[in-house]
Amino acid sequence: MYRFLLTPRWIAMFLLVVVLIPIMVKLGFWQFHRHENKVAHNDLISANIKRKPVPADEILAVGTKVSGDLQWRQVTATGVYDTDHQVLARGRSQDDKVGYYVVTPLVTADGRTLLVDRGWVAYPNSATDRPDVPPPPSGRVTVTGRLRPDETRKDSGIQDKSTPEGQVMRISGPELARKLQHPLFGGYIELTAEAPTPAKAPALIPEPDDEDLGPHLAYAVQWWLFALALLSMYIKLIRSEAKELEAELAALDAAANEDEHEEPARV
Repeated sequence: MYRFLLTPRWIAMFLLVVVLIPIMVKLGFWQFHRHENKVAHNDLISANIKRKPVPADEILAVGTKVSGDLQWRQVTATGVYDTDHQVLARGRSQDDKVGYYVVTPLVTADGRTLLVDRGWVAYPNSATDRPDVPPPPSGRVTVTGRLRPDETRKDSGIQDKSTPEGQVMRISGPELARKLQHPLFGGYIELTAEAPTPAKAPALIPEPDDEDLGPHLAYAVQWWLFALALLSMYIKLIRSEAKELEAELAALDAAANEDEHEEPARV
């Protein structure tokens, strides 16, 4: 009954199913692991943001990268803003508008410097206009912010482009350190508060959404359902083919029996 499975057409179909189902299952697990990583990442964000701020020099060091478990930690630092080396990071969106992040070095009492992303300002109305960037507080300032790693082309996907003087594509300590006169802590902070509070300041960057898990779990289930549907369809086709053959054989048997019964009548 099932010898049709040995025909070239059914062998090709079997090989296709054998290849596609493991791929779909693997893609499902890949999306599921991405979901798990997103959950762990969001848990880290939530936990670190809720922790009490600590002095930056307790967990940061000059010339070192920000480790994964320190990301989004709240840190504080006191110093004087170095407005001569302030830069604008291009192509930053906020509230569905595109603008800049204002990055100003903060020089602490011992000379070590912390990059502070003071917030967002909008692009000017025309390419010839200068963006409206509120100045930072003068004199001694205490800042609090969320710790972020240096941006890299690989991790951020931000490509190198020619930029006007005072503008950059990435917030990268190693790239900016060449222009600074003081040793630079690794990473930078997204400002959440500063004292004294200026009368006008860039728009603060909102907290990351630690509730958004993305579509990865839905994609995982989708791939697994595709695999199950393909297997079900393959089995259904086999059964349908077998039923058709069974019906054909039954018809042939009936015809043969009818011929046997009719033969004596003709004699």
